[in-house]
Amino acid sequence: MSTHIRSRRLAPTRSIPFAATSAPTLGAALLSLPLALQAQTAPTQDAPTLPTVSVTGTAEGYKADASASPKLTQPLLDTPKSVQVITKDLMQAQGATTLTEALRNTPGITLQLGENGSTAAGDTFQMRGFSTQTSTFVDGIRDLGAVTRDVFNVDQVEVVKGPSGADVGRGAAGGYINLISKLPERDERNDATLTLGTADTKRATADIGRGFGETSAWRLNVMTQDSGVDGRDEVKNKGWAIAPGVAFGLNTPTRLYLYSQHVHQDNVPDGGIPTIGMKGFYNADSALNSGAKVDTHNFYGSKSDHEKVDADMFTVKLEHDLAPGTTVRNITRYGQTHMDRVMTGVYTLTAVTADDPSTWTVSRIRQRTDQTNEILTNQTSVSTHFTTAGIRHDLAAGVELIYERQLTRGTGTTAQTINGVSYSAISNPAANLYHPDAGDDLGVPYLTGADTEGKTTTGALYVLDTLSLNEAWKLNAGLRFERYHTETSVGTIVTSSNSSTYPGYAVGSIANTNLRLADNLSSWNLGLTYKPTANGSIYLAAANAYTPPGGANFALSATSTNANNPSMAPQQTRTFELGTKWDLLDRRLNLTLAAYHTENKNQVSYDDLGNAVQTGKTRVQGVELGLVGRVTEAWQVSAGVATMDTKQSGVWNSDHDTQTTGVRWSPDLTASLWSTYTLGDLTLGAGANYVSKQKRSITADTDLSVTNMPEIPAYWVADLMASYQVMKNLKLQLNVGNVFDKEYISTLNNSGARATLGAPRTAKLTASVQF
Repeated sequence: MSTHIRSRRLAPTRSIPFAATSAPTLGAALLSLPLALQAQTAPTQDAPTLPTVSVTGTAEGYKADASASPKLTQPLLDTPKSVQVITKDLMQAQGATTLTEALRNTPGITLQLGENGSTAAGDTFQMRGFSTQTSTFVDGIRDLGAVTRDVFNVDQVEVVKGPSGADVGRGAAGGYINLISKLPERDERNDATLTLGTADTKRATADIGRGFGETSAWRLNVMTQDSGVDGRDEVKNKGWAIAPGVAFGLNTPTRLYLYSQHVHQDNVPDGGIPTIGMKGFYNADSALNSGAKVDTHNFYGSKSDHEKVDADMFTVKLEHDLAPGTTVRNITRYGQTHMDRVMTGVYTLTAVTADDPSTWTVSRIRQRTDQTNEILTNQTSVSTHFTTAGIRHDLAAGVELIYERQLTRGTGTTAQTINGVSYSAISNPAANLYHPDAGDDLGVPYLTGADTEGKTTTGALYVLDTLSLNEAWKLNAGLRFERYHTETSVGTIVTSSNSSTYPGYAVGSIANTNLRLADNLSSWNLGLTYKPTANGSIYLAAANAYTPPGGANFALSATSTNANNPSMAPQQTRTFELGTKWDLLDRRLNLTLAAYHTENKNQVSYDDLGNAVQTGKTRVQGVELGLVGRVTEAWQVSAGVATMDTKQSGVWNSDHDTQTTGVRWSPDLTASLWSTYTLGDLTLGAGANYVSKQKRSITADTDLSVTNMPEIPAYWVADLMASYQVMKNLKLQLNVGNVFDKEYISTLNNSGARATLGAPRTAKLTASVQF
């Protein structure tokens, strides 16, 4: 079977008015803020035009002044969009070892457990109400592998909020996350860490490098880890990684970087616990409805559960300075990630004997993920500045050629015969609800051969320009044009019930459906920045992004009502943002404030005859406040608050428009705070994170009181840190997480029956050595 759709012109779009209720209020605040701060922070005379700032290496402390991406040509202060840089110093102070832990510094980002009760594999986030499944990048190159990302080889994490199609292309509806790799430098370094902690945590890292010859250098980062998970039996995080690199021509006009990374993980994944007994839980069975909570340490899987990941990345980067201020770059990368995971999720509760909870059981779902992701890309770009008619241009332009592939192997659990081979049903008995046995003999889902393979080839051109109209005004504009071609092959086991759909295929054989889609996408951004003083800016910006069918995982669908059907138009996300940024206290401290209004349209809905139509819309708007930097030389802070107001409309059910109460897993309020103070050789730190309730079901007329857990309750956690410089080459650091030992739900599945809890009180002691 084959479907081929050639290039389709996108429907024209209409502008979306900025939220009427928030714009006047914020506008007044933005206009008054410079007047209040100018006397304290601004020079008394007109400030000259700021020069373009370029970044090499990492920022010192918690405040970064610029992005490491050449696509963001201006200092962060003058960039008309919300950008947060999480520096290496901030991650080290917090003891963050994964991307998930680092992103706790970014309000407005939440974790996801997965769709349809499945468990998410690797890092899965939502930003400003939209999934970032395809929006994680390493050095500006998309990284789709199903892996929990470690930050052992990361200099800084950059979070760009709002639709960013002009920057990175398809799918960046809520923004994107860019990890900046550590690269060789001429400076000698010999750094190592050793961490011991609760849950039998053992972790070691090393960062070694030095120059050789006149202009060359090498660098090696390594990591090994073997630990349990606090509060959970049987769950393990184990792995190692190595990232070598060499550079030639440093401090010359032509520089060549060769670097790679290999990550191996051998984990026991966490399938979560039943939500019975938790606040808000409901079950129609009166006995179960009044049942007690399970022990949070309970493990409902088997010792055969595993998560094995191998992720490789090989990169060649060449830079050449054509003239002062003009640099051409070419970067080539091949990456491959393979995950083989078998995990057990809990499902249906049964009160075998109502008045004897020791007999109660919970059914289990054995889930297997066997997936390979590949990417091969070559990207050429130029960064330059020039003046025309008295207007300075800071320009970034480039060409990107990308090949991406994802292979997901089909699995089975039931008795069946496929291509003449008979498979038995796997053993999957129910678990005792309150006393599960990890030694239970649970079968491993078998590979069926009914695989799904998706491939996307993309060619893109982009131009991003900032025009300095005068000392006070800057105009930022960007345009990206990309042509993509997606092919998907879907394998289906032919059965007696679906054989009519696959004529010519025998029952028990595998039918392959081939789907194709080719199209063009044009994305843009526009921003106007006003600088009342050299240390502040006020901006108004707009941008868009497209998510085409199959854009998330290259998996087109033959189902006519599926958003990934090739006949569907791309979903379009558009945002308007009004904000201000200020460098205070001699530019040591950065304050940001922004209000945004985002709409996503072309979501799949149904007309009154049951036909699929694309009338659905999602609207997300909110306000974000950030503060990062040094209050004094000894006192550093990183803090943020984000509000989100979400709504969906235009979703038709039968003959009426179904309104919703918002967007699933999108809290109204999130906040983070981290602060450290240094007293000589002693540094003390403290922080807190708050997340308001997150709705599971969002249909306005749904009775949430009769559907397991209706939502993730609001929670907050507090952390403490103390470090001491014992001697010149030795520092000891103690991090205590969730110091008040709060019990809270981190993620909840779509049925509300299974939860993953946040970590209880934890402690880690790290020795940092320079040798």
